Amino acid sequence: MLAIPVFNVRGERVGEETIDAELLGGAVRPKLLKQAIVAFLDRQRQYSARTKGKSDVEGSTRKLYRQKGTGNARMGQVRTCVRRGGGRAFGKRVSSSALGFPKKMRRLARNNAILTKIQSNDALILEDLACSEPKTKVVATALSAVGAERGCTLATHELDRNVYLSGRNIPRTDVRVVDELTAYEILRRRKMVFTRPAFDRFRAGLAGEA
Repeated sequence: MLAIPVFNVRGERVGEETIDAELLGGAVRPKLLKQAIVAFLDRQRQYSARTKGKSDVEGSTRKLYRQKGTGNARMGQVRTCVRRGGGRAFGKRVSSSALGFPKKMRRLARNNAILTKIQSNDALILEDLACSEPKTKVVATALSAVGAERGCTLATHELDRNVYLSGRNIPRTDVRVVDELTAYEILRRRKMVFTRPAFDRFRAGLAGEA
């Protein structure tokens, strides 16, 4: 069993929670984590670069003049890339393929990323984090108290608008709903911080998957 420390918003350790390593994949799989990161970043690309080829520009496909006997160089249709206004040779086209990454692999990669944070003592649970109104100082002070001021992914059990607005402009801090976490978002920050309800929801979800 793995132990995750629990802190209050003043930075005092008030206990710990345990979780079975087997529910998180048992062992860290570096190749899977790399595949998850590459697939995630691939999906962030727009693939909007596009140029017109010979079939995309206007003009007849008729040969401009006969092959021999005119004294001119050989020439095909007006759309050719060697003429002004013609299509571009080997131009950029929209990619129609994206890297496949099935749902079970995404879940395992997410769990493996959290396992990595727990094993490196970079995961913790934050008690009683609540904002009655958007106020950056409340979240920033709590994260600083638990040593997460240099960057963290803060997981909440649901979309908490006040917490999100309070934390979104803190440097190197990402506020995410726990059900929407990805391996990339977990690994790109130094610390993984769960709120108490978020951790309970995450652990219950693991039990349901098993």
